[in-house]
Amino acid sequence: MASKARIAICLLRNDLRLHDNEALSWAFKNADFVVPLYCFDPRHYKGTWHFNLPKTGSHRLKFLLESVSDLRNTLRLKGSNLIVRVGKPEVIVPELVKTLSDVQNLVFHEEVTYEELKVEKALKHCGIDVKTFWGHTLYHKSDLSFSVNNLPDVYTQFRKSVEAKCPVRKLINVDDVKPVPEGLEEGQVPTMEDLGVKSVPVDPRIALNFKGGETVALDRLNHYLWETDSVATYKETRNGMIGADYSTKFSTWLAHGCISPRKIFWEIKQYEQERTANQSTYWVIFELLWRDYFRYVALKYGNQIFYEGGVQNKRIPWKQDKAMFEAWKDGRTGVPYVDANMREMAATGFMSNRGRQNVASFLTKDLKLDWRMGAEWFESQLIDHDVTSNYGNWLYSAGIGNDPREDRKFNMVKQGLDYDHDGEYVRLWVPELEKIKDGSVHHVWTLSNSVLSRAEVSLGETYPNPIVIAPEWSRHTNKKSGRNQGPPQKQNKGIDFYFKGSQKH
Repeated sequence: MASKARIAICLLRNDLRLHDNEALSWAFKNADFVVPLYCFDPRHYKGTWHFNLPKTGSHRLKFLLESVSDLRNTLRLKGSNLIVRVGKPEVIVPELVKTLSDVQNLVFHEEVTYEELKVEKALKHCGIDVKTFWGHTLYHKSDLSFSVNNLPDVYTQFRKSVEAKCPVRKLINVDDVKPVPEGLEEGQVPTMEDLGVKSVPVDPRIALNFKGGETVALDRLNHYLWETDSVATYKETRNGMIGADYSTKFSTWLAHGCISPRKIFWEIKQYEQERTANQSTYWVIFELLWRDYFRYVALKYGNQIFYEGGVQNKRIPWKQDKAMFEAWKDGRTGVPYVDANMREMAATGFMSNRGRQNVASFLTKDLKLDWRMGAEWFESQLIDHDVTSNYGNWLYSAGIGNDPREDRKFNMVKQGLDYDHDGEYVRLWVPELEKIKDGSVHHVWTLSNSVLSRAEVSLGETYPNPIVIAPEWSRHTNKKSGRNQGPPQKQNKGIDFYFKGSQKH
């Protein structure tokens, strides 16, 4: 008597790739038929936890839809497919188990935060064997030289430990791809409108038109390393504000799992052998480690990363002033460097490393607003939103996270003059100020009426007066504009791969 065919369901979430995908690899090796499954969970398209902001904005959803479609095309070329459903995974999976009747295994990569863990808990009661894998970090959880409960609370201690004692695993080959069960409806990839999200046009000012998917991710890796050698100067250019290649931009594809951190690591190691190894090539790996770190912080502290007092359980009298928050959100604070960054994010879903540090500092230290308002707006808007990196970095900026310098505060005028010294970036994103042709655009409120009149700027009418002016800004408003005013403030470690765990800005 012939044995029954073995069927495995592989639930894909933030791992939308074929390469280095242990869950898919295991399924293909241990089943006769495999159902790669992606569920568009309706809960992801509702409001955020505290402030009911759109949980998934248009830029990120567009990228996600492209990533899902790309993986479907890749699997089809291999003789498989990606099964797509709209619904909660803990509802869809049991329905498939019932429909297919011979499903023996459910496999997926583990997540670490509340909403995802709640889904995983429900899935473990779907009546079949569940196998999980750890697959989102450069350094595997099982290879750490300490338990997660003993994770160092300072990044540098974590970095030195893993670099000295932990190996980076080799890439997992995903071959011998198995077909999906015959007759299973593949399901249509929904449109943005289907999910209740309004599509937006591409802003012509964007330097890199981000497109989702493993195919584009691997092309970007090849471009940044082998085609342009940009990786060899990354440490010197990473604080740029305008352009496609001043930073890697890998975070967008990392956040959706279109590329694995190990793939980036081993490609850089090959580049270092064949071309050059320097501080810049190392610094990309340094940033990947921040991304690891914030995931392990979330694993250690659990829901505490979402609490008002952060991992330090610190009581700070945060404000929730709606008018101030709306001004910050809309890029109408009257502080040009802040406004330019916020408008770029709203228009494109992207903001530079340097910009993220500054707008977060402005919200928490100058406006003294609840950091969770900023975190939820970033969650809504950024293409590269990654839960652990986003919340870890906002805690860091608010002084209630993993930062030994709890009083860290950025000077908006000095930062603008340091990193956009002639005001080119501000003029790009704040066109009301485009006729102010030098660095004085960063402190427009100090300019004389005659200068403002010639530039066709009317404070309070064509451009707002500042909603706050910090005393320390005055040290940089009476110097010659258009020049770098001394050494830049120290880089806020941890913000490049998403503020530092995600963005690889």
